Amino acid sequence: MEIETGSESVTQKDRRPPPAPAPGPALWSEPPRGARRSPAVRRVLVASVAGCVVLGGVLVLRPESGGKAAPPALGPAGRAMAAAGAGVPAALPDLTVLIGEREAHLRAHPGDDQSWAVLGAAYVERGLRTADSAYYPKAEEALRASLRTRPEGNAQALTGMATLANARHDFRGARKWAESAVKLAPKRWSAYPPLIDAYSGLGDAKGVGKALETLQELNSGTSVMVKSGQIYRDRGWREDAASKLMDAAALAEGPAEKAVCLYRVGELAWERGEPAEALRYYEAALRSDPDHHPSLAAKGRALAALGRTSEALRSYQSALVRQPAPEYALALGELYESLRLAPAARAQYDVLRARVKQEGVNGVNDERVLGLFEADHGDADAAVERLRAEFKRHGSPEAADALGWALHRAGDDEEALKYATRATDKGPRMALFSYHRGQIERDLERYGAARRHIGEALLLNPFFSPLLAPKAREALASLGDPPDGGPAQMYAPSPPAAAPPRPTPAQTQPLPQT
Repeated sequence: MEIETGSESVTQKDRRPPPAPAPGPALWSEPPRGARRSPAVRRVLVASVAGCVVLGGVLVLRPESGGKAAPPALGPAGRAMAAAGAGVPAALPDLTVLIGEREAHLRAHPGDDQSWAVLGAAYVERGLRTADSAYYPKAEEALRASLRTRPEGNAQALTGMATLANARHDFRGARKWAESAVKLAPKRWSAYPPLIDAYSGLGDAKGVGKALETLQELNSGTSVMVKSGQIYRDRGWREDAASKLMDAAALAEGPAEKAVCLYRVGELAWERGEPAEALRYYEAALRSDPDHHPSLAAKGRALAALGRTSEALRSYQSALVRQPAPEYALALGELYESLRLAPAARAQYDVLRARVKQEGVNGVNDERVLGLFEADHGDADAAVERLRAEFKRHGSPEAADALGWALHRAGDDEEALKYATRATDKGPRMALFSYHRGQIERDLERYGAARRHIGEALLLNPFFSPLLAPKAREALASLGDPPDGGPAQMYAPSPPAAAPPRPTPAQTQPLPQT
């Protein structure tokens, strides 16, 4: 049997080349349950088909010498496949090579359904990693081509479509695709992370729990540790979340993988009001992967909390130059506004609007970010209309909080409190959620509840927003201490008092070695 690759001939009974391993947590084949897990290179080398392996998109015959010869080194595309086979991020240059190889292969072999699925998943990952939504229409085209070529039993393409829908914040669509993939291949672990993300986006805590249990039974790698840590954080199990994420960071092999883990640990530190410690983790993540733009934007947020404003502005600006994500533009705009630099703030808000419009063309749903922006800086009534539709689509705690705040800003505090309560009761313990609820309760003259929730926001994270944290301190000072003699909410606030001074972030221990 003669087997050649590229544009050369393929002489064999089946002239279609054997399928390449699929990339990304959405598509790559994973080892069978209970298999001994080894470093990423070994995961790809054992992925053999009929006496051959695929390395870097090239089909190589295995010698019949009993396997004693050293395996060939992986090329860039092979490394990308190895990383994604373990469910971890690939290096961006390797991912670029993989995309180029699959595109070239498919020009010669357009009927290769697996390669279409591989290419679609690689486009999704590149879009996520670079915050460039222009890759998403390409991904959809490739994945649908895979489904047209093999409409039955194509779990890889179904999982890819679920990952794409999550990237576009279409959690209903993601649930449909992911549930179809799981039904088709219930032991395929890589179908469960996008299913968990879809359930999270829909506020389905029960569905998240069941899917996580199955995922943990099927796989125990670092990608599963990271997913577990995120869910534990959402449940308020912050110590368990930190433990999982620190373990994942210690076991991470590639720089991009390590950066994701360190960033997540930094986010936990930020959410508990420790910006100095959070900054250490963000900087460690950037040392591992300088292209990790979420860490660059988070670094700007932490620097602002520490009073290092010039550095914070540079960090945000660098993140936006690399990836003009709407949430980064909103954060930088609000930082400028807190510094009374109104023209600079307006410029960032214009960037936000333009970016949301462009992402909408590529199928991305940014309604929650845009609604929160409009509630605080634009048309509150329009924000309510926008966020009602978003909550109807995706009833998550985040959507409930945004709708509640928009209703408050539009003057409907009675209805606003229903959604704000839902967010704090069903969502993670977030300073922003508590603040929103407390301010709504304050306007409803429920002073005891307002003191409790605004105080909780500042206790959780005194630096949660450069605009809203000072307002929270002022509101708490105006409410004063509850008077003696009865339920606090029955009494009006005490006479105005001076706002407490802005807290100084406590210094933390050096970043643990990982």
